[in-house]
Amino acid sequence: MMRQLICIFGIAAVAACGGGGGGGSTEGSSPDRAPDDAPCEGQCASASSFLAADEVRRVLAQGVHQAEALGAAATIAVVDRVGNVLAVYRMAGVGAANDVQLATDFPVQVSAGLEGVILPVAVGGDALAAIAKAITGAYLSSEGNAFTTRTANQIVQEHFNPGERNQPGGPLFGVQFSQLACSDFTLGGVATGVGPRRSPLGLAADPGGFPLYKGGTPVGGVGVIADGRYSIDKSLLDSDVDVDEQIALAASFGFIAPPDRRAERITVEGKVFRFSDVDLADLPADPAQAPGFASLVAAGELLAVRGYSSGEVRRGTAFGQPGSGVRPATDFPGLDAFVFVDGGNNNRFPPRAGTDGAALGEGAFSAAEVRQLLTSAIGVANRARAQIRRPVGTPARVTVSVVDSRGVILGILRTRDAPVFGADVSLQKARTAVLFSSRDAADFLRGITTQTQYRNPDLSPAATVNIGDYVDAAQLFIGPQALTDGTAFADRSGGNLSRPFYPDGIIGNPHGPFSKPYDSEWSVFSTGLQLDLSFNSIVDHIAFVAGLSDTDVGANCAQSAQPRIANGIQIFPGSVPVYRGDTLIGGIGVSGDGIEQDDMISFLGVHEAGEALGGSINNAPPEIRADQLTPGGGRLRYIQCPQTPFINSDAQQVCAGK
Repeated sequence: MMRQLICIFGIAAVAACGGGGGGGSTEGSSPDRAPDDAPCEGQCASASSFLAADEVRRVLAQGVHQAEALGAAATIAVVDRVGNVLAVYRMAGVGAANDVQLATDFPVQVSAGLEGVILPVAVGGDALAAIAKAITGAYLSSEGNAFTTRTANQIVQEHFNPGERNQPGGPLFGVQFSQLACSDFTLGGVATGVGPRRSPLGLAADPGGFPLYKGGTPVGGVGVIADGRYSIDKSLLDSDVDVDEQIALAASFGFIAPPDRRAERITVEGKVFRFSDVDLADLPADPAQAPGFASLVAAGELLAVRGYSSGEVRRGTAFGQPGSGVRPATDFPGLDAFVFVDGGNNNRFPPRAGTDGAALGEGAFSAAEVRQLLTSAIGVANRARAQIRRPVGTPARVTVSVVDSRGVILGILRTRDAPVFGADVSLQKARTAVLFSSRDAADFLRGITTQTQYRNPDLSPAATVNIGDYVDAAQLFIGPQALTDGTAFADRSGGNLSRPFYPDGIIGNPHGPFSKPYDSEWSVFSTGLQLDLSFNSIVDHIAFVAGLSDTDVGANCAQSAQPRIANGIQIFPGSVPVYRGDTLIGGIGVSGDGIEQDDMISFLGVHEAGEALGGSINNAPPEIRADQLTPGGGRLRYIQCPQTPFINSDAQQVCAGK
């Protein structure tokens, strides 16, 4: 048992612990290439849009067949669109050599954060990695875009694109630390049911996770780990032949995304996303020739994974139906909006008044104001031109979250086909904007007295991080008034301060005060304040799943006495604080389409709600916004709205003067 504990918390030094594809399909599944190449625009999901148990078995069999052709031993996970784990399968050859290492470089150079952590096969570490990859493929995709973990790899690193020096960070920099098990939004449990479900390692950026489609709509994801590395591809200047990606692609055969929706058909900032570095024609075995699942008796076994899987093959839920946890909103007419529901089909987050009336009195949000803010934001989204969706000209698809000045959820609403990952992220964004804009932000962060504890192989302390040290760094970098004077921070502003270079992307610049130093402590597994707030909870959950602890994490990632950032913070754009006059009363977060659209929908949502309410709520007064600050000689950003953003309109500079 002690050896297993050492491996879980150890670093690289303890690693010793441990012919072309065809175009066929299975009955009832989507062919590789849909007849019209683009069958859906966000309206196709129905009560029949789910993975049947036999289809899950087919996905597993195709993955095992390809792994055998490659001479690899793989662990394969399949999930539905809201993250229910439908099966985890481990091939017979998987052993200590497949212990999973979380690392961005080999040999490991960074000793902070989760960098270098070993997840032994003996305690299910391979299953955790496979599940996280499968969830990522499912959560990032929709009927308008099909993204993989290779796409995720492209958008979370210090440069966009990875390998292009002196470029700003990825547009979703930091999204890997979302969907966490400690979130008060994501749900857990072995039994299938309503979602969205948690991911044991957050979102994955390691190639080998693909979405699964039927009839043009996503129905789940598949994730594979075979090479023992849970890592990233540090350069997009070449193409790789990755064994995990080969197996996962073969596993998805017959359920592959329509070509017109795949990442390589979508651009951001003039750059094309990457779906996969391998194609069906590159595979050594034809997935269409894979034997049936029943023939795999000697090839491996189904795994029970504590907190995730029962050790059997199960059918998925139908997205958009109450059983999935996402269904149409009956009380927001005319918006084509959806809500998140519990197992009894009750809205989990109906509009309600702020809980901070003791501090704000009559200044607290009313339920009617929350309802109007949600309505206005979704209305902006429905008019906005999507950035990362096909076909061009379709509306933005997002989730909107509203919180009060204490971070308590006051309402969540989503559009029909928004990607699932954006729900937890929109809540992170709203809470982050509120926290950083609060006059007591410094006191709150210094009040988190539980230290972030990194580990040596023998479980002795490797480094102890005090969250309050980030406050000291911010006040040294910005000025002694930082996080105490009520400056209004949007997530774009706080994100500026969370990059390993300031200004963003320029190699040789100092790191922001909420980041780790580059080349010594920073990596995508060690982002700084963002990770350190949730680090202990992430590790505690891994220990629980591994059977090394009897207690799972609670629903508060920061382990603080208040829920202000209960699902962690986020460090890429898409939120603004909300004011009544010059008094902070809460925040709004938006996520799902593109970061400029997210900025615009949150900002204009507040503006248009304020107009509808006769001016009772408003955006931050311009004179207190973070873009008035110039720390280190570089001006912080507040929001950035896209040019000509609306469908059937040539209006420009739509956020100016507001």
